[in-house]
Amino acid sequence: MEPKVAELKQKIEDTLCPFGFEVYPFQVAWYNELLPPAFHLLLPGPTLAFLVLSTPAMFDQALKPFLQSCHLRMLTDPVDQCVAYHLGRVRENLPELQIEVIADYEVHPNRRPKILAQTAAHVAGAAYYYQRQDVEADPWGNQHISGVCIHPRFGGWFAIRGVVLLPGIEVPDLPPRKPRDCVPTRAARIALLEGFNFHWRDWTYRDAVTPQERYSEEQKAYFSTPPAQRLALLGLVQPSEKPSSPSPDFPFTTHTPKKPGNPSRARSWLSPRVSPPASPGP
Repeated sequence: MEPKVAELKQKIEDTLCPFGFEVYPFQVAWYNELLPPAFHLLLPGPTLAFLVLSTPAMFDQALKPFLQSCHLRMLTDPVDQCVAYHLGRVRENLPELQIEVIADYEVHPNRRPKILAQTAAHVAGAAYYYQRQDVEADPWGNQHISGVCIHPRFGGWFAIRGVVLLPGIEVPDLPPRKPRDCVPTRAARIALLEGFNFHWRDWTYRDAVTPQERYSEEQKAYFSTPPAQRLALLGLVQPSEKPSSPSPDFPFTTHTPKKPGNPSRARSWLSPRVSPPASPGP
């Protein structure tokens, strides 16, 4: 890896990896070469970019502390706001650079995604993007089959959070890094894609490879809950509800249950458990 790339990667990792993120460099050209012009990143091909993903540790190491901090006044999507905060810290910690951050959920006015996150993860070597075209003589006929990324260490127990673009920094000699093909057989790929497309609620597709770490049960419960109900699950007020007085310990407003429940449940979501730090990306 070029010294310039290695130095920038280390600085970004120092900002993000203690909070359960991983970082992978790539060239804009590698991404653009796989996509039609409508989806291209409008930067010179050798421009340096970094793919950012979250590991299972992010829930405890980033989200819970973030909810306890003073960074939120009004909650809409806690995970997206938490990730945006940490990606913003990358820009703050590298003030001498021009940095553009694109989150995985951002879209243009016409609703076209600003970044195809799974393609970016594949070209960065972070996770293999398994698609229908990767199955020889596939069995699905006219059915639509969406692809899915699998991480070599976390299987499907991770999330792609966005890219960090560095306009003006070009790295034409950056060697490509191929993602590890960790689901190499036809039968396993069929099982993976069928699990993702038809049975995604049971989480089993995420175990396409034996993961080093999975989501905790409370993390699975959070992501299984419809987005509109997640604030209540956390014990936090919905934007449409009348807030109660914020406590000095929690700078956001708290949710007052409408009927008796387990009063300790909401607080438990906001208590980070001690867990080992996430391993930085290679």
